[in-house]
Amino acid sequence: MKILVLHGPNLNLLGNREIEQYGSVSLDELNKQIYRLAQELGMMAEIIQSNSEGELVNAIQEREYDFLIINPAAYTHTSIAIRDALSAVGKPAIEVHISNIYKREEFRHKSLVSEVVKGQISGLGTDGYLLALRAAHNILSK
Repeated sequence: MKILVLHGPNLNLLGNREIEQYGSVSLDELNKQIYRLAQELGMMAEIIQSNSEGELVNAIQEREYDFLIINPAAYTHTSIAIRDALSAVGKPAIEVHISNIYKREEFRHKSLVSEVVKGQISGLGTDGYLLALRAAHNILSK
């Protein structure tokens, strides 16, 4: 089972930005947790962070994976290109958000990608990625 994890724009600043909103776990620490859990579950994980919409679209289209975990970050609310890439490849995906996007500014309440993914985890901090990884394992094991 190969999992692709995509972190969108500004997630490279985790642990340093808006700690009250995103927590104190750095992206490096989060990635280590993801790799560790993936190994425990017998899965292989590839993790990419990009601030570029095009790089995220390319990863969705070109990488080899069985399941995608994606935090499109700000592109959640603006990127038809990411939504279309997810729809086009037809691979199962879970959308993850560290903060609860529905408790934030009104413009964050609409996700353009939610209609083309299996599910969404929002507001559970960085644990959301680990929950998504467990869900991906369960889905792929069926």
